[in-house]
Amino acid sequence: QVCISAKRFIIQKKIANEFIRELTKNFKEIENKIGPLSGKKILETIEDQVNSSVKMGAKIITGGKRIAKKGYFYPPTIIADVTKKMPLYFEEAFGPVATIFIVEDDAETIKIANDTKFGLGASVWTNNKKRAQLFIEELESGSVFINNKVTSNIRLPFGGSKNSGYGRELSSYGLKEFVNIKTVVIEKQM
Repeated sequence: QVCISAKRFIIQKKIANEFIRELTKNFKEIENKIGPLSGKKILETIEDQVNSSVKMGAKIITGGKRIAKKGYFYPPTIIADVTKKMPLYFEEAFGPVATIFIVEDDAETIKIANDTKFGLGASVWTNNKKRAQLFIEELESGSVFINNKVTSNIRLPFGGSKNSGYGRELSSYGLKEFVNIKTVVIEKQM
């Protein structure tokens, strides 16, 4: 339920099976350690997004059903085969739901990554400096982290592009967001 939590995993086909297997293993390990969502409305929204997407053809890999205990608990969920007609493609899942997109190459990765109204943060994993630079330049995101998860650090400006916010907070750039710049012109003769 952190705004910069990973939500959309865009995985190239050559590593997709291994990635999904490891992510599923990780999600199952943390299933009993996850806390509740922040409220009933958040839980209902997540349930609706997942259920609607599944009815339209998405496939649940793990999770996907409300945890039957008191509170607003939803299990870590992985869902694949999400298409543009589904809520989980364009809506932000503000809970423990990972959508998986399997792509062929970098161009398709960038296309899907940018095909959203959000743009807060992106995490790219590669050992190739040229590829890293390509993603830095092409991703429409307020921050791009290479070989690291998206995090917030008071020394770095933080904020998104598109519908993920306007302006920046934190760092000296964040301070400038609270300053009103005033232009003053005084004629020579008063």
